[in-house]
Amino acid sequence: MPPERLTAVHAPMPQFPVQDGELMVGNERLTLLAARVGHTPFYAYDRALVRTRVAALRSVLPPGIQLHYAMKANPLPALVGLMARLVDGIDVASAGELKVALDAGANPAEVSFAGPGKRDAELRQAVASRVLVNIESFREVAALEAISNELGLPARVAVRVNPDFELKGSGMKMGGGPKQFGVDVEQVPALLARIGHAGLAFEGFHLFAGSQNLRAESICEAQQKSYALAVRLAQDAPQPVRFLNLGGGFGIPYFPGEQRLDLAPIGDNLARLAQQAQVELPQAALVIELGRYLVGEAGVYVARIVDRKTSRGQVYLVTDGGLHQHLAASGNFGQVVRKNYPVTIGNRADSLHTEIASVVGPLCTPLDLLADRMALPVAQIGDLAVVFQSGAYGASASPQGFLGHPACVEVLV
Repeated sequence: MPPERLTAVHAPMPQFPVQDGELMVGNERLTLLAARVGHTPFYAYDRALVRTRVAALRSVLPPGIQLHYAMKANPLPALVGLMARLVDGIDVASAGELKVALDAGANPAEVSFAGPGKRDAELRQAVASRVLVNIESFREVAALEAISNELGLPARVAVRVNPDFELKGSGMKMGGGPKQFGVDVEQVPALLARIGHAGLAFEGFHLFAGSQNLRAESICEAQQKSYALAVRLAQDAPQPVRFLNLGGGFGIPYFPGEQRLDLAPIGDNLARLAQQAQVELPQAALVIELGRYLVGEAGVYVARIVDRKTSRGQVYLVTDGGLHQHLAASGNFGQVVRKNYPVTIGNRADSLHTEIASVVGPLCTPLDLLADRMALPVAQIGDLAVVFQSGAYGASASPQGFLGHPACVEVLV
């Protein structure tokens, strides 16, 4: 067995304490929570952890920096309703998400709508809802002009810019080079002129260079470049900039060897940018947009072990969940080389009796793998396997219809 499989260590997961051998989620023992939910598999999101994360972030952000939740990370309506009360705005990526956000009580004035392929019907809904539309093509300007004239409402718009740089070290690059997102920076002046001619209500810019970054210096550099670019583009804007979304990119530790993001340098950097903006963009609200960072560590995925088998010396713990419900943990959601999420046996979390085992699902594919030869508490049929860091890009990012297995439950506790 390769030695690195045994020596690599995940970051500690202290957000879920252990009591009498069981993980505590939402101040409830895991086995009792499973009984309350009614069946496995399920996702559970701890609302107290979400509140704590938002408060901790607020404590390092300078006054005046607004915090938006990117609900693509987790669109569970109950969770969106909680976030709508904790943050300054919600960012949506479809008309379906827009409905969830508005139903959850989000203020339309603080909702923005991004996405490279907005249908005309979605744009019409956005204008009628009076939310901010992040324009990503010249076609959208023409469509919004027609819709604004039809409804008698000037569309509120910002320009999503595809910058000429990327967020270094990010897990997913959203800017720099050819991209389907936004408008290339060199084309933005012409787009701004078109927006002015169309009579749309221009409000600002949206820049998002990348996501899932654990290097504070890279995030600070991207914020500085995004701010400087917005100041330059503002010279061609038809109205003063009132909204500047500097994106997010804040990562959380998933894999062995990763460390948690240091927020202090980011807070200091944003304080400097906010001070500059008072002079250079005096009417602009500076926004950071986060999804995974706000909710990712507050969630667990729980599946019950339905079989235990040994194949040529390797232990397999077969569960009733798998990649159809947690695609990311299986390694099939953008990983180049598969790495294990942090996993444990939730009702034996403090057991010193461990073994090397793989946690797999019930699907007829070798890709259905939740833990590959990890050191885990020795588990038996009926025990509960838990995947940490599961509050973002879990159920909604997984092919739950694959092979006809039942859908999982999601609960906010």
